[in-house]
Amino acid sequence: MRLFIGIPLSAETMDELSQLLMRLHTGEDSLRWSAPASWHITLQFLGNTSQDQYACIVAHLTKLHFPPISIALESFGFFERAGIFYIGVQPTEKLVTLQQAITAATAICGFPENRRYHPHITLARSKGKQSIRAMARLKAKIPREHRFNSFRAEAFLLYESFTDPSGSRYKVRETFAFNNIQAP
Repeated sequence: MRLFIGIPLSAETMDELSQLLMRLHTGEDSLRWSAPASWHITLQFLGNTSQDQYACIVAHLTKLHFPPISIALESFGFFERAGIFYIGVQPTEKLVTLQQAITAATAICGFPENRRYHPHITLARSKGKQSIRAMARLKAKIPREHRFNSFRAEAFLLYESFTDPSGSRYKVRETFAFNNIQAP
């Protein structure tokens, strides 16, 4: 199974973002847009995982105790080389501390993480040469300044990812609720 760990968005944030993206998304833009139901903030991508590793991950993530975290969206951006349109997430100290605790817990199970953490929500992916032009047109339409409402994350999730020709779909495998305690 292919797994990753992430924070789901609040319903209000999904609605706010959906309304804004309706003005940017056209059916003929050669981009593969992510469905709002699949939006999340990745904490760690694990990839292919055995049953033993899955049990190890769940056991170690269950031991983590964090309070709810305030999540603030920043501005739109592009990972040019990967052909990804995203919205950034403010890397607050609490969010980064959570991500580091998760990667330390999963490293024990065989998933070392050495990449710099860049919290974001993937909104669209490009494919082919037409999509490069579509990304350029999209850049020109992005509002320069938009303030999003923040939301309170109450849990992080362990997702299983399934790849289809039309894109990825996700299934929640485990939920790890935040506790009302002081952050470590």
